[in-house]
Amino acid sequence: MKQLHFDYYMQITYAGCVSECHYTLKCIPADNIRQRLLGFSMEILPKNKWMEGVDSFGNAMVYGSIEKEQRDFSFHIQGDVEIDIREYETVKDDGEIFVYQYPYGLSTPGEELERFYQSLLGELNAKPDDYEKGVFLMHILYGNFIYEKEVTDVNTTAEEAWKLGKGVCQDYAHILIALCRRAGIPARYVSGMLIGEGYSHAWVEIYCDNHWFALDPTNNLIVEDSHIKIGVGRDAFDCQINRGIVMGGGSQTQNIRVCVEEKTEEIKT
Repeated sequence: MKQLHFDYYMQITYAGCVSECHYTLKCIPADNIRQRLLGFSMEILPKNKWMEGVDSFGNAMVYGSIEKEQRDFSFHIQGDVEIDIREYETVKDDGEIFVYQYPYGLSTPGEELERFYQSLLGELNAKPDDYEKGVFLMHILYGNFIYEKEVTDVNTTAEEAWKLGKGVCQDYAHILIALCRRAGIPARYVSGMLIGEGYSHAWVEIYCDNHWFALDPTNNLIVEDSHIKIGVGRDAFDCQINRGIVMGGGSQTQNIRVCVEEKTEEIKT
């Protein structure tokens, strides 16, 4: 077991005045057999009454409305989780698998990804099971794709990123999902945090023998105890950290700060 302390801060600054804001935040870490949420505290500014709920994918969410003028919106969540060393989560029911079997949204492949997939069939079919196939596809992707910031954005599809040959964790995840689903392996997008300082992270879970196994294609590794899972979905939009509707505001800038470190006596929540 490993205990991790997380600290996630996001601030949105608007160019003009916002008269009304309705928001949904998916920033609370998951609580399951691999990861136990020990507790958290959260502040949302401007101050308002907010509620907790669960979306259709089982992700915890916070939602509320701010009906007064504002130029900034921010949330700050921090807390602790305990990570189990097991490599999988048990699937709750068959309905959980169905939505992750087929192409969807940003994880839909196009002609170039299909051509690449076809070139792998010989080696892929030699693998003994879906788990080994998924790990093989992760290794192949890592060797054929370059990590580079600011060449893609939140709307970039798996096909578009693949054609560029470079991107960030969201792109790695979408491409691996596209390849796995093409191989008949249910796969889902995971949003979360990685030990260290920087930004949020994304990886993939694949289904095999009634279990979800987590793979991090950006770092070419099987997820163990250095990742904190927040949410899952068919693609990045399903587990977007912040979504909402604002009245006014114009253009906006976003500042994100994420820090995850192993829990010690000195860390205070």
